[in-house]
Amino acid sequence: MDTPILPSTFLLTLLLSVGLFFFIRASTKDRTQTAQLVSEQDEAGLMSQLKEYFRSRSYRVVAVNREQNQVTFEGNVRPSWFLAIFLTLLAATGIVCLSLVVSMLFPSLSTLVLAMVLLSPLSGLFYWQKSGRLEKVSLKVETTQSEQTSSSKITVVAHRDELSELQRTLQLKAGE
Repeated sequence: MDTPILPSTFLLTLLLSVGLFFFIRASTKDRTQTAQLVSEQDEAGLMSQLKEYFRSRSYRVVAVNREQNQVTFEGNVRPSWFLAIFLTLLAATGIVCLSLVVSMLFPSLSTLVLAMVLLSPLSGLFYWQKSGRLEKVSLKVETTQSEQTSSSKITVVAHRDELSELQRTLQLKAGE
């Protein structure tokens, strides 16, 4: 079995394993973004809606800057069971694939390498420990006047999933 196919298959599988490692590591990366959203509501009505929205999502007000009309909310982000299980299954699949290729190249190591599958729950545990964190959301509301109507422009600094959910729930439009 001394064909060039096995070493190249091993190399490709090893590269895929490295990619899997970085994918699992990136699952806990902070994805904070800044967005400008526009609402047709006046500032007072919009601010009460925003406070209610964040209260319903278990955030609390930690800072208010009245001069800049800025509010900072804080809340705990819980890890996702689905993602923890998915990452564990993904790691198990990757380790099995690597084990099969290594066992073809080195048959004497097949049992030892296949036993590495038992390490796959560590990826779910890694995600679970790193992704549960304190998240901050910063809002700045400004009133914009046009000839016929007044609207509010909101500058939000938050996690990208929180931004999309806020925009969807309160039916806000993306600003310039």
